Amino acid sequence: MLVAFSVAPSGTGDSVSEAVADAVAVVRDSGLPNTTDAMFTTIEGEWEECMDVVRRACEAVGKHGNRVSLVLKADIRPGYTNELTGKVERMEAAMANRQPGETPRD
Repeated sequence: MLVAFSVAPSGTGDSVSEAVADAVAVVRDSGLPNTTDAMFTTIEGEWEECMDVVRRACEAVGKHGNRVSLVLKADIRPGYTNELTGKVERMEAAMANRQPGETPRD
């Protein structure tokens, strides 16, 4: 499964960089395949291991305030692996097949 999530403390001022860094450290230390961008961190693994990482990331962020906000989206697809990169590779292949300026199909 793929789990994309964003976790941040509430009521801690303007910057949440240190809290988010603590959450990302939990993710990277987990050993699960992962990516982080400006909005979400995405991890790939089995249900139990993904949810454990999300829980621990929330706990790490919770040390920075008394309230935690979590946004989570999951792609639960049993029997599939390497979808963290596979989905992007398939989309890039589809883009490569387009002609310059080609618009989406109706």
